[in-house]
Amino acid sequence: MTSVAAGQKALMDDVYALHRHFYDFTRKFYLLGRDRLIRSLAPPPGGTVLEIGCGTARNLIVAAKRWPDARFHGFDISEAMLDTARKSVARQGLADKITLAQGDAGNFDTNALFGIEKVDRIFMSYTLSMIPPWQEAIERGAASLAPRGSLHVVDFGQYERLPALLKRLHFKSLNDFHVYPRRELPAVLKRVAEAQDLALDFTPLYRGYAWSGVLRRR
Repeated sequence: MTSVAAGQKALMDDVYALHRHFYDFTRKFYLLGRDRLIRSLAPPPGGTVLEIGCGTARNLIVAAKRWPDARFHGFDISEAMLDTARKSVARQGLADKITLAQGDAGNFDTNALFGIEKVDRIFMSYTLSMIPPWQEAIERGAASLAPRGSLHVVDFGQYERLPALLKRLHFKSLNDFHVYPRRELPAVLKRVAEAQDLALDFTPLYRGYAWSGVLRRR
């Protein structure tokens, strides 16, 4: 692990040492679009699904129940979050369906982490706004896609059709938790799509509160 990644790990472990215990309850009120993303995954039977920045494994658990024929994997840089994730997965009886590992979103290898060369579906749900090397995470995720695979992203938008005061107040509260909505996300998704010959679908959600993007390998 690089010194930058080690620093990020320490920061996330510190931030979520306490918050991980009530993270899922509080986040359901404002991490909008997560279940929409999960419904869109539609992995092939026996296919592989990876969540980058899996946190408490809430999304993986929901996805594994919705798509029981697929195999699920997730990694996070925070051991504190992974401790909660492992307990949640075991409590749901999904330890044979969901594999978890510690990894750095900006520098990961699916073969080293999980023994899989390419992945059918990869998703990132409200993680890019917390990952310093967020552009590298998108690039690596896209490069890890199997033929006809897709990379799904949902994260905070830029409040394009919402009051400016609401944006300032919300962004200030997010920044206090080291969350930084990525204004350049549409341009980065377009650049990665062009560089890797992928199709791109981009959709603002909830008047710009959230942004959704899908990169598809042809």
